[in-house]
Amino acid sequence: MPELERLRAGHAAAVLAFELANRAYFAAAVPDRGDAFFDRFPDRFGALLAEQEAGVCAFHVLVGEDGAVLGRFNLIDIEDGTAELGYRVAEHATGRGLATEAVRELCRRAPAAYGLHTMRAAIVHGNAASRRVLVKAGFAAAGPADPAHLGGKPGTWYRRDLTRGGPQPAV
Repeated sequence: MPELERLRAGHAAAVLAFELANRAYFAAAVPDRGDAFFDRFPDRFGALLAEQEAGVCAFHVLVGEDGAVLGRFNLIDIEDGTAELGYRVAEHATGRGLATEAVRELCRRAPAAYGLHTMRAAIVHGNAASRRVLVKAGFAAAGPADPAHLGGKPGTWYRRDLTRGGPQPAV
């Protein structure tokens, strides 16, 4: 059974392998990370760990039984009990409910682990799979997302109140 783990230095090689193997797949739905991300991966990975240590972000990986990373689930801009959720799952691991269960698990952990009461996520229009994950995990549409936040593509914000465990009404 895959396990959701907080990102640590020992995950670096598996995260890089995950990102490289799924680069084209991810780029079809979200803006590509660009060559610089991969060229400077050790520095970027170290910066992520520093942000996590500072409490600004919390990064997680979904790790398979073989140690391979199946997904990344990130809480960014943690402030005043709120964080933005971002996630991506390996192409070969989609369609099995892994993303939904990992998001649910992160929602269960986040209040005690990070002091969160609200999580939000922006998805581009047309990304039906991400929308299904969020809705199944208790998120509700909360208004339009600025295309500048989504690589120039229009989208929608989704939100979940973690203290009640259910979706938020649309705003």
